[in-house]
This record gives sequence, C-alpha cells and structure tokens, in this order.
Amino acid sequence: MATSTQMLKGILDGCLLAVIARGETYGYEMIEKLEQYGFHMISEGSIYPVLMRMQKDGLVTTVTKASPSGPKRKYYSITDLGTERLEDFEEKWNDLSKAVNTLFHKQ
Repeated sequence: MATSTQMLKGILDGCLLAVIARGETYGYEMIEKLEQYGFHMISEGSIYPVLMRMQKDGLVTTVTKASPSGPKRKYYSITDLGTERLEDFEEKWNDLSKAVNTLFHKQ
C-alpha cells in the first residue's frame, strides 16, 4: 500500500488538473470523479493541500459559491498556466508509461 501511495503522490497534481480542466468543480466532487476512474485510495485530506499549493502557484483559481445543502463550497477552475502544466504532465506521463510498458512487455 505504501508503494502505491508514493506512486500516487507523484501523479496527483496532474490527475487533479485533468479533472479541473473538464469543468469547474469542488473538492469532494473531484474525489468522486477520480473514483469513477479507479482512484479509490484518494481522500479529502490528500487533495486539499495539493489544491492549496496549486492555487498558490497560479495553476487554479477559486470561487466560493452557496451549496444547495450545507456550507458554501470552494470551486476550482484551471488557469492558462495550469493548462500548460497539464499538457506538460500528459506528455511526460505518456513517455514514462510507454517506457514502463515496454520494459514489462519486452520479450
């Protein structure tokens, strides 16, 4: 489990940016969307520090909106810089996953 947690930490930024790039979303909704893609090991406690850092770095912006139930929610949107970072992540991820797949499937 520790190994998969460490691996996940390395890709969480790119995965969150990919979710946010699909449309304005709030924290818990991001977890639900990631779970739909098979990321069942992500908790709110693991994404909020990443989201705060991404906001500080100018990769995302936030707006607080009323919730239909409960307290207000902070919605995240990707910035132009965030889009550039996401494109860079995707390129590097494709190269890395291709290399790993080649290693494991090479006869």
